Amino acid sequence: MPLTLVTVPCLSDNYAYLVHDAASGATAVIDVPETGPVEKALAAHGWELSDIWITHHHHDHIGGVDALRNATGARVTGAKADAHRLPQLDAAVEPGGSFAFGGETVEVIDVSGHTVGHIAFHLPGSALAFTGDSLMGLGCGRLFEGDPAMMWDSLCRLRGLPGDTLICSGHEYSQSNARFAVTIEPGNAALAERAADIDAKRAAGEATVPVALTLEKETNPFLRADLPALKAALDMAEAPDAAVFGEIRRRKDSF
Repeated sequence: MPLTLVTVPCLSDNYAYLVHDAASGATAVIDVPETGPVEKALAAHGWELSDIWITHHHHDHIGGVDALRNATGARVTGAKADAHRLPQLDAAVEPGGSFAFGGETVEVIDVSGHTVGHIAFHLPGSALAFTGDSLMGLGCGRLFEGDPAMMWDSLCRLRGLPGDTLICSGHEYSQSNARFAVTIEPGNAALAERAADIDAKRAAGEATVPVALTLEKETNPFLRADLPALKAALDMAEAPDAAVFGEIRRRKDSF
């Protein structure tokens, strides 16, 4: 059976995620911005935490890891390449590798760009991908450590996952991302519909992520930098895909 997914709001605009395997009782949290909301969600479901998975080293994703590990004894998994700036790891994983969780396989994907060493966790059996600050709802992370070519390669890897994969990203940025995306593709009907849905959800206090990858591919300009119509609209018809992505990212940085 697919895993149970719970989205846990943290800090002002972060998300942690819980995944639970009913058969084994295993429960993992992906990123721990703070402990309180995660502990409250675990208690509400009657789950005991067995695993902590880390996408990257920024404090708003790891700030509660040590305290939660101390409280639960959970096993901490993160990127081997990033181990020097992560909390102590019990398991250091590498892109292209995988590990078992409950009855499923978890695939590790390199999504460097926002940071170097950033990883995503893909669970094909449950059609889930935990992308941290790489691919986000209608956006992508700022390039604090990587360059446009690196991030474009990372997004293309994620874009190649099955379309029904739920993209579980690390922040509630969809509303501002939608306002920007419309400036890139003002004629995208699917984007206009999604922007209205996001506004309605936020007005109701609801989360706008996770989102199916198919919808991201239809509406997220950062996944669409290789489309001829989008390139032409930016007067970059002959430019390499990564350069077009870089221009979109540059525009978003100053939006």
